[in-house]
Amino acid sequence: MPLPLRSILLACACALAANAGAAPAVPADAMPPALIATLRGSGVPLKNFGIAIRPVDAAAPTMTLNGDEPFLMASTTKVVTSLAALDLLGPTYLLHTDAYSTAPVGNGRLTGDLVISGGRTGLTVDGLRRWFKQMRSEGLAQVHGQIVLDRFSLLYEQHPAQVATTLAEAAPGPDPRTYNRDAIVVSVEPGRGDKATVMLAPRPRDIDVDNDVLMGGGTCGAVARWRSTTGAPPRLSVSGRWDASCGRQEIAFMKRPDAAARAAAPAASAPRVEEIPVTRMVASLWAESGGRLSGRVVESGRREPVRAEPARPAWSSRITTSLPELIREMNKTSNNTAARNLLLALAPARSDGKLSQAQGRVQAWLLGQGLADGDIRIDEGSGQSRLERGKARALVQLLCNEWRAPGSQAFIASLPIAGVDGTLAGRMRKGAATGHAFLKTGTLSDTRALAGYVVASSGRVYAVSMMVNHPQAARATPALDAMVEWLAKNG
Repeated sequence: MPLPLRSILLACACALAANAGAAPAVPADAMPPALIATLRGSGVPLKNFGIAIRPVDAAAPTMTLNGDEPFLMASTTKVVTSLAALDLLGPTYLLHTDAYSTAPVGNGRLTGDLVISGGRTGLTVDGLRRWFKQMRSEGLAQVHGQIVLDRFSLLYEQHPAQVATTLAEAAPGPDPRTYNRDAIVVSVEPGRGDKATVMLAPRPRDIDVDNDVLMGGGTCGAVARWRSTTGAPPRLSVSGRWDASCGRQEIAFMKRPDAAARAAAPAASAPRVEEIPVTRMVASLWAESGGRLSGRVVESGRREPVRAEPARPAWSSRITTSLPELIREMNKTSNNTAARNLLLALAPARSDGKLSQAQGRVQAWLLGQGLADGDIRIDEGSGQSRLERGKARALVQLLCNEWRAPGSQAFIASLPIAGVDGTLAGRMRKGAATGHAFLKTGTLSDTRALAGYVVASSGRVYAVSMMVNHPQAARATPALDAMVEWLAKNG
């Protein structure tokens, strides 16, 4: 049986420990002077930081600074939404999205419209791509009417409603003209032999790929890392385990290792980040699947609850999405729509799905996790609401609880990896934390935050929550990164 991701992470930690010298002890309930100096050097007062750091096998935080004060969590709120969903719904929970035709399908041809009807949380780009291919196998090749999106959410980082957040989370002060420059999407799908198939999009001709993703065992876990970042050609290593049931998944959004030199070129020559409307993206994915469309892709615009499809539709199709797939998209790209929709999906099954009912269920779950009233407050589930506040100590407690929970593998796999992928691809790229810090980012105009796990060179794994609330919070980003680097090296 292949090891789950948490076990792989622990094995990595043990290997680091075996090769490391004695690590200095971290003073209990105190911040080392070097870290205090780093925080002060940001120019942000210490009272504006909320920090808690705790080994996952310890009973109390090792380091705290204002750990029991409530702070705006920004997108680290998605950590709470993720953990609540994995516990309340279960890591094997499946979400369904339905489609139906308004006229019969004959010889692969639909003379009416194809209606994609809602879905509780939306679909990732990979999910919709798979579904369109599935529809082709189910006999639908041509739509001579329209594709109608009926309260349907497509979860991807270039949607106009999401692109600003993706840019803000990706790096301090990114240039939107160069954000996607030299970006590579790494995908994995089942292979016919002993190894899975690894794909790069776009596929650069000057990059060598070492494929060490083994097939079998029921695990969907693969990690991409640059093995060689100097010289030519760059070499990308992709390793892990992949099962036939995993299908095709995007596992990393990475920058070329030589992207920094390319970025030095005049900005005018760099393509701008294009905000792609959902209708155009859906049309593109349908064409990519080999489908033909005579009409257009349109959004219904209806605000009332989605009506059930006709009792006996002329043709229908359903796609299932795993909860881990949704959470991965939500956390890697900090997708706000996914987080809000997932929170609504947590409303009690027999309720009408109102936000207040979902909030109440999460609040009850927080109390069941050992937290007190006022420790964490969830409003929309995404971190965009300024009502969403939490204490660093409480968030670390949730992370430590999750480390021992059944959903830990799916959660860890969803977190951006320092210097490797997601919204941390451009941060902590050369240091002890590279590839060893699994952290959700958080960004608002006056907030910067990190939350997740750091594997230290000593072999110990730490749960981390760091938040700063201040009008000049952006100035504290290097200090937060420096703390993670210090912990990875000295923890």
